[in-house]
Order: sequence, then C-alpha cells, then structure tokens
Amino acid sequence: METELVEKAAQGDRQAFAALVKSRYDFIHAVAWRWCGDRQDAEDVAQEVCIRLASAIRGFKGASRFSTWLYSVTLNAARDQMRKRRRAEWRDAAYMREKTVLDTGSAEDDTEDLWEAVRQLPDKQRDAVLLIYGEGLSHAAAADVLGCAETTISWHVHEARKRLKVLLRDAAA
Repeated sequence: METELVEKAAQGDRQAFAALVKSRYDFIHAVAWRWCGDRQDAEDVAQEVCIRLASAIRGFKGASRFSTWLYSVTLNAARDQMRKRRRAEWRDAAYMREKTVLDTGSAEDDTEDLWEAVRQLPDKQRDAVLLIYGEGLSHAAAADVLGCAETTISWHVHEARKRLKVLLRDAAA
C-alpha cells in the first residue's frame, strides 16, 4: 500500500501525497522530537519535512526503503532547525551579556539530562546515537540512513560514549 502511495505521489498525485503525509506524520514528528527535544521545534521540523517532501518525493528512486529515505529527510530538517535555534540562542546570549554586562556562562548545562548531552555531540556522533538508541535502529540500518559504512556508525557511537562521559561528568560537577 505504501509503495503504491509513494509511486503515485512521486508522479504528482496530490491525493496519494496527502495520504502518504497523513500516514507518516506521527513517525516524522516522533523522530523530530527525539532529535530536537522540544515540542515546538519538533512541530516546526515535521511541517518543514512535509513541505520538503512535496518536491523531494519526485527524487525518491526506491534505491532504499521509503522509511530509510524519510529518516534522512527528517534528519536533515532537524539539523537545520537545530542550527537555526543555536544561532538564535547565541544571539540572545550575546545580547543578554551585552545588556547586563554579565557572562551567563553555562549554568543551564549543569542541569541537562542525558539526551541534552547527546544533543551537544558533534553532528555525526549525535546522529548515530539517536538512530541507535533513540530510534532503536541496528547499526546497519543507521548506516543506511546516514549513507556510510556500518563500521563508521560503530566508531561514532564509541566516540560519542567517550565524549558523553566527559559531558555528563562536567554537568554533574
């Protein structure tokens, strides 16, 4: 059923596209929420993914499963949203420091939980950890989503564990 919807949507069938988006919206939103950790950001990402799908669906050639491809589209939108949010937070923090002549530092970092620490990892490590532990994918499936070798995923997870130990230890101090 989904394969047929994807094919029709890729050919420009609006009803098939609407049905596909409706059937996958909860999946997209759940993935976005795990990546962003914020309800509003997740909603923004899910909406952005739906908008991107309107044109991107034509490029889906079926070389991988649709869900794998959809993970990639959602991941890219989540990355864009997180970059946008970081830029806004940096601007806001700079404004507050300037306004109050007080360096706010990273007091909030001390109270962040594990997933917040994961979101601080470099992109490739964060993505690997979220796909493996957040989404429950195998290393092979995560490698398909990220377009790299399975051993690369294992290496990113290994490096992420080392970095998380430091981040969590620093947060607890």
